[in-house]
Amino acid sequence: MEHYRTHGTCSQEIDFEIEDNKIQSVEFIGGCDGNTKGLAALLQGMDVDEAIKRLSGIRCGFKETSCPDQLSRALREYQESH
Repeated sequence: MEHYRTHGTCSQEIDFEIEDNKIQSVEFIGGCDGNTKGLAALLQGMDVDEAIKRLSGIRCGFKETSCPDQLSRALREYQESH
C-alpha cells in the first residue's frame, strides 16, 4: 500500500495499491465521500499511465488542483520511485 499526502484539496491523503502497472485499489482520506469512492471504483484495474493522462490537470472550482489531479501526481511519484 502506497500513501500520498495531498496538497490543496479537501482530502488529506490518498492510499493506493499498484500491481503490474494496474491500479488495484484507491482510497481517499477526507474529501467528498461519494465522488472519491466513485473515482476509486472507476480506476480499479486501469493502467497507471492511462489514469495519469485522464486525471492530470483537473481543477476543483478555483483551486489549482483537485483530488483526481492529486492522485495523478501520486501515481507519477510512484512511477518515478519504482
